[in-house]
Amino acid sequence: MSKLKGKIALVTGAGRGIGRGIALELAREGAAIAIAEIDPEGGQNTVREIETGGGRAMTVTTDVRNREQVNAAVSAAAEVYGTVDILINNAQIQRQQVSFEDTTDDDMDVVLTSGIHATFYFMQACFPLMRKCGGKIINVASAAGLLGHPGWTSYAVAKEGIRALTKVAAREWGTHKINVNAICPAAETPSFRLWRDNHPDLAKALTDSIPLGHLGDPEADIGRAVVFLASNDSDFVTGATLMVDGGQTILH
Repeated sequence: MSKLKGKIALVTGAGRGIGRGIALELAREGAAIAIAEIDPEGGQNTVREIETGGGRAMTVTTDVRNREQVNAAVSAAAEVYGTVDILINNAQIQRQQVSFEDTTDDDMDVVLTSGIHATFYFMQACFPLMRKCGGKIINVASAAGLLGHPGWTSYAVAKEGIRALTKVAAREWGTHKINVNAICPAAETPSFRLWRDNHPDLAKALTDSIPLGHLGDPEADIGRAVVFLASNDSDFVTGATLMVDGGQTILH
């Protein structure tokens, strides 16, 4: 498979979970991968997986909340690979579910900075590279924001803010042949499995609410959807939110 042969993709938070699955699928399609990851070991593990499969990858230890570190990560990718063609904003810090009234200033600061601010920083940092030859930006949002899931105040706000950034940039940057889209995934990640073990009844109810009967695989399901949005197949798609959740959320 070579839908992305010759392309350079920067994926944030690719040391595990959805970010890892996306990075692996992009690499399988021929993209060289730059990983911006706060956990050096996690980032390096994904690099090794990609290289074992015959791909090219590098990792830069990055706190996505820090604009200087974001700029340094983009510069490092451009120095090694020449540019960045594809940006995946996936990294996001979550806080334990709490009620609206118990959400703290710190909860909001940490979650919004790692979500909205980080996405904003990376998009701005990659824009000078992408406006030369076009590019694809895929931002990871969530149904928690679309539907207002109870207990997820800070997370829902961050993810809806990311969708807002997506829509504005899609309108402004289309003239530069930069496509900007968002996905709202539902995936069986290590974090979900831990939560499922502690909340089996809630996990079953969640799975039962999905028409296709299961959560998505980070690689085969979420990663493949991102490959579509990162490839030429989606050249006429921008400003969209793609629900990659097995039909759990049907927009109308």
